Amino acid sequence: MWRSLAVLLIVLLAGCSRFQTDDPTVGWTAQRLYTEAKDELSSGNYETAISYFEKLEARFPYGRYAQQAQLEVAYAHYRNGDPASAIAAIERFIKLHPNHPNVDYAYYLKGIVNFYEDQSTLAQWFGEDPSHRDPRSARDSFAAFKELVAKYPQSKYAPDAVARMNYLVNGLAYHEVHVARYYYRRGAFVAAANRAQFAVKTYPETPATEEALYILVRAYEQLGMKELRDDAERVLRTNFPGSSLLREGGVAPEPAWWKFWQPRS
Repeated sequence: MWRSLAVLLIVLLAGCSRFQTDDPTVGWTAQRLYTEAKDELSSGNYETAISYFEKLEARFPYGRYAQQAQLEVAYAHYRNGDPASAIAAIERFIKLHPNHPNVDYAYYLKGIVNFYEDQSTLAQWFGEDPSHRDPRSARDSFAAFKELVAKYPQSKYAPDAVARMNYLVNGLAYHEVHVARYYYRRGAFVAAANRAQFAVKTYPETPATEEALYILVRAYEQLGMKELRDDAERVLRTNFPGSSLLREGGVAPEPAWWKFWQPRS
């Protein structure tokens, strides 16, 4: 009996020893975990970096390393192609640390994650107009950048956020015009007028405004609304006196607006 107990004890101890050596980070300090995680992140080993950041927060939940790990893991998820996990980590960080010195970066990163969620690889390679896709990510990206600029106008990330907001506004405006054009070509003139009017009111002073106004003119004309048609044409001629749409007629060809500014990664 004693011999059996001794054998069992040896087996259990051996099992515990193997279990302990499976994790090379056992016994690491918070600083070493953070440093190693950053090295893995820089080397492109995103899954390992995520694992280290998560271990750091679990073992050392208090202190600056844990807080920074919560932000770094969001970036690691983003680089690892997991935008949903990245956004979740960012929102958690903002909620837990609203006054953190780097919270402006959290808002910026949230905008970036959504921004590149809106920019597909196919669009970059084949010239697809991103305004034709679901604008949800673009709207979320714009909202994050807008919050960053409103709360932290002096942030070093603010200038780039503003540039990206301008790009996104153009895209959102052209999305509405694209939908209005779609409705017009299918004879849904009320729907076309509504979407064109929304584009003019919501995104004024964008390149899409010219065609939005022209679609309004054509839609009102088809609906027999002469007074509204004349009003829309007057606004179009006042703001775009040399408009080729008025000279040539027809709905404008789709412009490659997104090529005017190529976003930095």
